[in-house]
Amino acid sequence: MNKNIYTGSRILLVEDEDSLAIGLEYNLSEEGYIVERAADGEEALEYIKKDEYDLIILDIMLPYLDGFELAKLIRLRFPKVPILILTAKTGIKDRIKGLELGADDYLTKPFHLEELLLRLKGMLRRKMWYKSATDSKPIYRFGENEINFVDLTCQVGKDKIRLTVLEAMVLKYLLEHKDKIVTRKELLEKVWNIHSEVETRTIDNFIARLRKYFEPNPAKPIYILSIRSAGYMFKE
Repeated sequence: MNKNIYTGSRILLVEDEDSLAIGLEYNLSEEGYIVERAADGEEALEYIKKDEYDLIILDIMLPYLDGFELAKLIRLRFPKVPILILTAKTGIKDRIKGLELGADDYLTKPFHLEELLLRLKGMLRRKMWYKSATDSKPIYRFGENEINFVDLTCQVGKDKIRLTVLEAMVLKYLLEHKDKIVTRKELLEKVWNIHSEVETRTIDNFIARLRKYFEPNPAKPIYILSIRSAGYMFKE
Protein backbone atom coordinates (compact mmCIF):
# COMPACT_ATOMS: atom_id res chain seq x y z
CA MET A 1 0.00 0.00 0.00
CA ASN A 2 1.34 3.48 -0.87
CA LYS A 3 1.84 5.83 2.04
CA ASN A 4 -1.19 8.06 2.51
CA ILE A 5 -0.29 11.47 3.95
CA TYR A 6 -3.95 11.92 4.91
CA THR A 7 -3.96 8.86 7.20
CA GLY A 8 -6.10 9.55 10.24
CA SER A 9 -8.48 11.88 8.40
CA ARG A 10 -12.03 11.39 9.67
CA ILE A 11 -14.63 10.58 7.01
CA LEU A 12 -18.40 10.36 7.39
CA LEU A 13 -19.85 7.96 4.80
CA VAL A 14 -23.58 8.53 4.19
CA GLU A 15 -24.83 5.62 2.07
CA ASP A 16 -27.94 3.45 2.43
CA GLU A 17 -26.89 0.66 0.05
CA ASP A 18 -25.36 -1.92 2.41
CA SER A 19 -23.18 -3.80 -0.05
CA LEU A 20 -21.60 -0.60 -1.36
CA ALA A 21 -21.24 0.98 2.08
CA ILE A 22 -19.58 -2.07 3.65
CA GLY A 23 -17.07 -2.30 0.79
CA LEU A 24 -16.30 1.42 0.90
CA GLU A 25 -15.91 1.44 4.68
CA TYR A 26 -13.47 -1.46 4.49
CA ASN A 27 -11.37 0.02 1.67
CA LEU A 28 -11.24 3.50 3.18
CA SER A 29 -10.16 2.02 6.52
CA GLU A 30 -7.44 0.08 4.69
CA GLU A 31 -6.21 3.42 3.30
CA GLY A 32 -5.79 4.72 6.84
CA TYR A 33 -8.95 6.83 7.10
CA ILE A 34 -11.15 6.78 10.21
CA VAL A 35 -14.64 6.05 8.86
CA GLU A 36 -18.09 6.35 10.40
CA ARG A 37 -21.18 5.37 8.42
CA ALA A 38 -24.73 6.69 8.43
CA ALA A 39 -27.42 4.73 6.57
CA ASP A 40 -29.87 7.61 6.06
CA GLY A 41 -30.11 11.39 6.15
CA GLU A 42 -31.49 11.67 9.66
CA GLU A 43 -28.79 9.42 11.12
CA ALA A 44 -26.18 11.49 9.29
CA LEU A 45 -27.56 14.65 10.92
CA GLU A 46 -27.10 13.10 14.35
CA TYR A 47 -23.44 12.33 13.55
CA ILE A 48 -22.88 15.87 12.26
CA LYS A 49 -24.42 17.46 15.36
CA LYS A 50 -22.02 15.71 17.72
CA ASP A 51 -18.80 15.50 15.68
CA GLU A 52 -16.61 17.19 13.10
CA TYR A 53 -15.21 15.43 10.04
CA ASP A 54 -12.40 16.11 7.59
CA LEU A 55 -14.55 14.99 4.66
CA ILE A 56 -18.08 13.72 3.97
CA ILE A 57 -19.08 11.21 1.27
CA LEU A 58 -22.76 11.76 0.58
CA ASP A 59 -25.17 9.68 -1.48
CA ILE A 60 -27.99 11.66 -3.09
CA MET A 61 -30.79 9.08 -2.90
CA LEU A 62 -31.25 8.61 0.86
CA PRO A 63 -34.22 7.65 3.07
CA TYR A 64 -35.92 10.39 5.15
CA LEU A 65 -33.66 13.24 4.02
CA ASP A 66 -32.05 13.31 0.58
CA GLY A 67 -28.46 14.28 -0.12
CA PHE A 68 -29.34 17.71 -1.51
CA GLU A 69 -31.16 18.74 1.68
CA LEU A 70 -28.43 17.22 3.81
CA ALA A 71 -25.72 19.11 1.90
CA LYS A 72 -27.51 22.39 2.64
CA LEU A 73 -27.71 21.59 6.35
CA ILE A 74 -24.07 20.51 6.49
CA ARG A 75 -23.00 23.76 4.84
CA LEU A 76 -24.88 25.82 7.46
CA ARG A 77 -23.03 24.06 10.29
CA PHE A 78 -19.66 23.38 8.65
CA PRO A 79 -19.13 25.76 5.72
CA LYS A 80 -15.69 24.42 4.82
CA VAL A 81 -15.86 20.63 5.23
CA PRO A 82 -15.32 18.94 1.81
CA ILE A 83 -18.35 17.06 0.48
CA LEU A 84 -18.17 14.40 -2.25
CA ILE A 85 -21.55 13.51 -3.73
CA LEU A 86 -22.23 9.96 -4.93
CA THR A 87 -25.08 9.83 -7.40
CA ALA A 88 -26.73 7.39 -9.76
CA LYS A 89 -28.10 10.37 -11.64
CA THR A 90 -26.12 11.30 -14.72
CA GLY A 91 -27.98 14.49 -15.66
CA ILE A 92 -25.87 17.63 -15.66
CA LYS A 93 -28.60 19.53 -13.75
CA ASP A 94 -28.29 17.21 -10.77
CA ARG A 95 -24.52 17.57 -10.73
CA ILE A 96 -24.70 21.36 -10.95
CA LYS A 97 -27.38 21.44 -8.24
CA GLY A 98 -25.08 19.50 -5.92
CA LEU A 99 -22.18 21.85 -6.61
CA GLU A 100 -24.35 24.92 -6.13
CA LEU A 101 -25.51 23.63 -2.74
CA GLY A 102 -21.89 23.48 -1.65
CA ALA A 103 -20.61 20.03 -2.65
CA ASP A 104 -16.96 20.03 -3.72
CA ASP A 105 -17.07 17.21 -6.24
CA TYR A 106 -19.24 14.34 -7.44
CA LEU A 107 -18.85 10.77 -8.59
CA THR A 108 -21.42 8.91 -10.66
CA LYS A 109 -22.25 5.30 -9.79
CA PRO A 110 -20.86 2.85 -10.69
CA PHE A 111 -17.31 4.08 -10.13
CA HIS A 112 -13.82 2.65 -9.69
CA LEU A 113 -12.34 2.58 -6.20
CA GLU A 114 -9.08 4.06 -7.50
CA GLU A 115 -10.92 7.09 -8.84
CA LEU A 116 -12.75 7.61 -5.55
CA LEU A 117 -9.45 7.49 -3.62
CA LEU A 118 -7.91 10.04 -5.99
CA ARG A 119 -10.88 12.35 -5.59
CA LEU A 120 -10.67 12.13 -1.79
CA LYS A 121 -6.96 12.94 -1.75
CA GLY A 122 -7.53 15.83 -4.14
CA MET A 123 -10.27 17.26 -1.93
CA LEU A 124 -8.18 16.95 1.23
CA ARG A 125 -5.26 18.57 -0.59
CA ARG A 126 -7.49 21.49 -1.64
CA LYS A 127 -8.68 21.84 1.95
CA MET A 128 -5.06 22.25 3.08
CA TRP A 129 -4.34 24.70 0.22
CA TYR A 130 -7.38 26.76 1.11
CA LYS A 131 -6.40 26.95 4.77
CA SER A 132 -2.85 28.09 3.98
CA ALA A 133 -4.15 30.58 1.41
CA THR A 134 -6.61 32.13 3.83
CA ASP A 135 -4.02 32.31 6.62
CA SER A 136 -1.88 34.63 4.51
CA LYS A 137 -4.69 37.03 3.58
CA PRO A 138 -8.02 36.22 5.24
CA ILE A 139 -9.72 39.51 4.28
CA TYR A 140 -9.80 40.95 0.76
CA ARG A 141 -11.44 44.18 -0.39
CA PHE A 142 -12.20 45.54 -3.83
CA GLY A 143 -14.75 48.14 -4.85
CA GLU A 144 -17.58 48.02 -2.32
CA ASN A 145 -16.88 44.35 -1.58
CA GLU A 146 -15.22 42.79 1.45
CA ILE A 147 -14.63 39.02 1.48
CA ASN A 148 -13.78 37.10 4.63
CA PHE A 149 -12.21 33.87 3.39
CA VAL A 150 -12.13 32.36 6.87
CA ASP A 151 -15.88 32.23 7.54
CA LEU A 152 -16.93 32.79 3.87
CA THR A 153 -19.01 35.88 4.70
CA CYS A 154 -19.03 38.89 2.40
CA GLN A 155 -20.11 42.49 2.73
CA VAL A 156 -21.37 43.71 -0.64
CA GLY A 157 -22.32 47.36 -0.25
CA LYS A 158 -25.02 47.23 2.44
CA ASP A 159 -25.81 43.56 1.86
CA LYS A 160 -24.29 40.46 3.46
CA ILE A 161 -23.93 37.14 1.67
CA ARG A 162 -22.16 33.85 2.32
CA LEU A 163 -20.17 32.00 -0.32
CA THR A 164 -19.91 28.27 -0.76
CA VAL A 165 -16.41 26.84 -0.39
CA LEU A 166 -16.04 26.33 -4.13
CA GLU A 167 -17.18 29.88 -4.88
CA ALA A 168 -14.62 31.16 -2.39
CA MET A 169 -11.87 28.95 -3.83
CA VAL A 170 -12.54 30.09 -7.39
CA LEU A 171 -12.52 33.74 -6.30
CA LYS A 172 -9.40 33.23 -4.16
CA TYR A 173 -7.54 31.67 -7.07
CA LEU A 174 -8.47 34.55 -9.39
CA LEU A 175 -7.39 37.10 -6.78
CA GLU A 176 -4.06 35.35 -6.27
CA HIS A 177 -3.46 35.56 -10.02
CA LYS A 178 -4.64 39.15 -10.43
CA ASP A 179 -3.94 40.68 -13.87
CA LYS A 180 -3.09 37.23 -15.29
CA ILE A 181 -5.20 35.08 -17.59
CA VAL A 182 -6.56 32.01 -15.79
CA THR A 183 -7.83 29.31 -18.16
CA ARG A 184 -10.80 27.08 -17.47
CA LYS A 185 -8.45 24.08 -17.58
CA GLU A 186 -6.28 25.71 -14.91
CA LEU A 187 -9.28 26.27 -12.66
CA LEU A 188 -10.36 22.65 -13.13
CA GLU A 189 -6.88 21.39 -12.24
CA LYS A 190 -6.09 23.76 -9.38
CA VAL A 191 -9.47 24.28 -7.74
CA TRP A 192 -11.35 21.04 -8.44
CA ASN A 193 -8.37 18.82 -9.30
CA ILE A 194 -7.05 17.27 -12.48
CA HIS A 195 -9.17 14.12 -12.14
CA SER A 196 -12.47 15.97 -11.94
CA GLU A 197 -14.97 15.59 -14.76
CA VAL A 198 -16.66 18.91 -14.06
CA GLU A 199 -17.58 20.45 -17.40
CA THR A 200 -16.13 23.80 -18.44
CA ARG A 201 -19.65 25.25 -18.53
CA THR A 202 -19.82 24.59 -14.79
CA ILE A 203 -16.81 26.92 -14.43
CA ASP A 204 -18.73 29.54 -16.42
CA ASN A 205 -21.68 29.00 -14.07
CA PHE A 206 -19.49 29.75 -11.04
CA ILE A 207 -18.05 32.85 -12.70
CA ALA A 208 -21.57 34.08 -13.47
CA ARG A 209 -22.54 33.72 -9.81
CA LEU A 210 -19.44 35.59 -8.62
CA ARG A 211 -20.25 38.42 -11.01
CA LYS A 212 -23.82 38.50 -9.74
CA TYR A 213 -22.50 38.90 -6.19
CA PHE A 214 -19.69 41.39 -6.71
CA GLU A 215 -20.06 43.30 -9.98
CA PRO A 216 -21.99 46.62 -10.03
CA ASN A 217 -23.41 45.45 -13.38
CA PRO A 218 -22.93 41.69 -13.92
CA ALA A 219 -23.68 42.10 -17.64
CA LYS A 220 -20.72 44.48 -17.95
CA PRO A 221 -18.10 43.17 -15.49
CA ILE A 222 -15.21 45.39 -14.44
CA TYR A 223 -13.49 43.01 -12.01
CA ILE A 224 -13.92 39.46 -13.29
CA LEU A 225 -13.25 39.77 -17.00
CA SER A 226 -13.69 37.22 -19.78
CA ILE A 227 -10.68 36.91 -22.08
CA ARG A 228 -11.98 35.62 -25.37
CA SER A 229 -10.86 32.05 -26.22
CA ALA A 230 -8.50 32.11 -23.22
CA GLY A 231 -10.27 32.24 -19.87
CA TYR A 232 -10.75 34.82 -17.14
CA MET A 233 -8.82 37.62 -15.47
CA PHE A 234 -9.35 39.53 -12.23
CA LYS A 235 -8.59 43.25 -12.40
CA GLU A 236 -9.09 46.06 -9.90
